[in-house]
Amino acid sequence: MPASSEALTDAIKRAVEASKKTRFDQSVELVVTLRDFDVKGAEGRFREVVFLPHKPPKEPTICVVAAGDLLLEAKKLGVVTISREDLQAMRGDKKKVKSIGRQCDWVLVSADLMGQVGSVLGPALGPRGKVPVAIPPRASLAELVENYKRATWVRVRGQPQIMARIGTASMNINEVVENALAVLNVIESRLGASKVNRVYVKTTMGVPIMVGLR
Repeated sequence: MPASSEALTDAIKRAVEASKKTRFDQSVELVVTLRDFDVKGAEGRFREVVFLPHKPPKEPTICVVAAGDLLLEAKKLGVVTISREDLQAMRGDKKKVKSIGRQCDWVLVSADLMGQVGSVLGPALGPRGKVPVAIPPRASLAELVENYKRATWVRVRGQPQIMARIGTASMNINEVVENALAVLNVIESRLGASKVNRVYVKTTMGVPIMVGLR
């Protein structure tokens, strides 16, 4: 592990304290710069979903695209639901499609509707870095929804660096640290510790604070 929990605790504390005061709960982000990394090669397509140990106070908006019993189950869970008929009605309605693209942080889709979701919602989801997630057969939708409420993207987007949301300023700092360690574990296991150049933490309105590495 390139950074210790003590170093992360110190950096997160300083980042939150130095941040401008706002009326909203600012996000805390982990920024990892990479060395000897080819963003135009296979490495540049690095992308992982990490399920954080601790869920941020503000839950992401989960949208479920489904039909039949799965759609009924989704409605009982209180998530945003899109039926097969809704999807068909959106075809060609750019305003509605863009609205869904803005509203939904995660889009969970029954396997039989993945093709339609790609063609109808893809133009709105893709530019926002959002990717439809296929619901595995016989999976518990309730568990899947709960998992994605604490999910964060860990990915490279055109630059040799990774940015991931690991919590908010109001969260218990130990929980934010554990979330950061979970993200760093994935980066180290997928890319190798030698690829990590620098690690920073920052809030939405704050400046990056460097984390001391081992």
